[in-house]
Amino acid sequence: MNGEGRISVRKDWPAWVLLVFMFGLAFYLWPTSPERMAVHWNVQGEVDRYGSKFEGLFLVPLITLGIYLAMIVAPLLDPGRANYRLFKKSYTTVRLAIITLMAAVYVVAQMAQASPEKNIIGLVPVLIGVLFIIFGNLMGKIRPNWFVGIRTPWTLTSKQSWNKTHRFGGIGMMIIGLIMLPLGYLKFSWTLWLLIGMIFGWLILLLVYSYLAWRKDPDRISPAGSLPADDEE
Repeated sequence: MNGEGRISVRKDWPAWVLLVFMFGLAFYLWPTSPERMAVHWNVQGEVDRYGSKFEGLFLVPLITLGIYLAMIVAPLLDPGRANYRLFKKSYTTVRLAIITLMAAVYVVAQMAQASPEKNIIGLVPVLIGVLFIIFGNLMGKIRPNWFVGIRTPWTLTSKQSWNKTHRFGGIGMMIIGLIMLPLGYLKFSWTLWLLIGMIFGWLILLLVYSYLAWRKDPDRISPAGSLPADDEE
């Protein structure tokens, strides 16, 4: 990151390689792919929607490219852009981890196209588990901003709540990720519902924890306009 809010993308070359790989694979598979392709799977790991060849091959690469560009632009729009320099290495790792996950999911989806009789799509929750472990390890390093991290009304108005919630949340993310890793042999529906349940419970716990940490912060601030000034009736 060069200066306030500016990001150096020179170290993003692994992400560029993955993006090129995804689009290259799409072009490579285009001549031999059917006109109608599976584009969505239900909780049983079964195809429940088909789409065009363009959607089946290029939708995920285009979404991944959009996510990457959004993460590059976000710090430029963030009023707290100066803080990004404090966690620039972690932010670079976050970008790469997300692009890597999307590339892995894309490969799994194409493998599922080629071998529909195998439950290859069941690997997706395991991949998400790996992402949670990486994110959990980085959470405590993220500094206050408007786009990245655990943003509740209380973490955004208390530095103490932000720091404590991110450390606490990071531990929770790593635990969820570790639980997901050995579950790849289970039916996709079990692992997916377990993942959804753990994430939902984790989010509720984070809301409560961030509020309690905010209450204990003597330097917390109230959202603008939420409390009258002392001289107002």
